[in-house]
Amino acid sequence: MQSTTSEQYKLVQITTANPGEVLVALYDGLFRFLLVAKHMLPQPGKRGQAGEAMSRAHAIVSELYTGLDRNAYPELVDNLSRVYEYCLGRITQANLKNDAKAIDDVIRVLTPIREGFAQVVKNTSKEELEALREANHAKR
Repeated sequence: MQSTTSEQYKLVQITTANPGEVLVALYDGLFRFLLVAKHMLPQPGKRGQAGEAMSRAHAIVSELYTGLDRNAYPELVDNLSRVYEYCLGRITQANLKNDAKAIDDVIRVLTPIREGFAQVVKNTSKEELEALREANHAKR
């Protein structure tokens, strides 16, 4: 019963969140999976759990990468693309070589980006976020 209530709460949070809040939540989930993987890697018998966590982290970075709007802010998108490509490679390296340092590299590179997005979301009103969303849809 507890997990069902928790899952329902998380679903309500995501379905009522604005896109910026969802983005920050994706980053939080990504970091959670990376930390689980890093913790499980050195433990005997936990390699499968580490691999699953890295797979989930890889999937989140892939979603962030494919979700980039290449028409909006081309320079920023190019930079984020390169960062995400680097991170995807490091997660793959971590998975193939049991390399916890590669996981640390991903965390180190993405932490300032997550913090920047979180600050923008915190400082942006719901009305401003909605206006930005409508402007982006109008461009498409």
